[in-house]
Amino acid sequence: MNILTFDLNLLRVLDALLRERNVSRAAERLSLSQPAVSNALNRLRDLLDDPLLVRVGRAMQPTPRALTLEGPIRDALQRIEQSLGEGAPFDPASSRQRFRIAVTDYVELILMPRLLKLLAERAPGLRIDIQHLSPSLPGEALEKGELDLVLGRFEQVPVRFQRQQWVSETLQLVAHREHPQLAAGLDLDGFLKLRHLWVHGGQTRGMVEQWLGERGLSREIVYTTPNYLQAAHIVASSELVAVLPVRLARYFAQLLPLQLHELPFDLGPFHLDIVSLGLRQRDAALQWLIERILELGRD
Repeated sequence: MNILTFDLNLLRVLDALLRERNVSRAAERLSLSQPAVSNALNRLRDLLDDPLLVRVGRAMQPTPRALTLEGPIRDALQRIEQSLGEGAPFDPASSRQRFRIAVTDYVELILMPRLLKLLAERAPGLRIDIQHLSPSLPGEALEKGELDLVLGRFEQVPVRFQRQQWVSETLQLVAHREHPQLAAGLDLDGFLKLRHLWVHGGQTRGMVEQWLGERGLSREIVYTTPNYLQAAHIVASSELVAVLPVRLARYFAQLLPLQLHELPFDLGPFHLDIVSLGLRQRDAALQWLIERILELGRD
């Protein structure tokens, strides 16, 4: 194949098709008509002598050849995009970019109201699309461009990603305001006798379990949920207790009949990080957004 005669625009079409696995959605992503994308796919099939995507039921599945091309093509397009974008001015006041961010409901609550207020003042055309944060770092989604950044607690972050500490948090016990077992306060023995709700927050083992396990202790967890916000409401209407981040605990203590207690052991702080693809460190728009989030964290 002669690269000099190959229409490189077809690679953008193939990348979109491999992302979406759907001609209509790929056309929408590229701002092209569906017939134009179908025609480009047919040209690619002829040039590469491979069907590339085949219909299986209602879905389109990539062929082995397409899968081998997916990574190199996406990496090349991202590098070209970054190279062309270097030094390009970014005007937040006029930009209409959309950013896709993965967070837990807890991070969404403590960050997004303030971020939206800031954007309304400085970058009113920017759009934020929030997605649920998976249990582990969604590295593939970041590499494919399906996410622009993620905010959360991550133990391991590969070197190909940019990691910046956002805020530090500590934990408190939250219980109903009239919980009978807490009238005299909270010590370790009393903590272990309580019935607990655990918000796993995407973690397979929490800080409390780690501390207790190292000492041969355990607590009774009768309810597990990924949702921080729902946890506070359940605690406020039951005999269950929960260990929540301090910012969230204090927020809900103003709205619901809750009491707060310092834990009867020292876990120390945990950190929430902003993670993005390392290749995008020169993406002026994304770095501007990250700096605003860091700014709110410092506040």
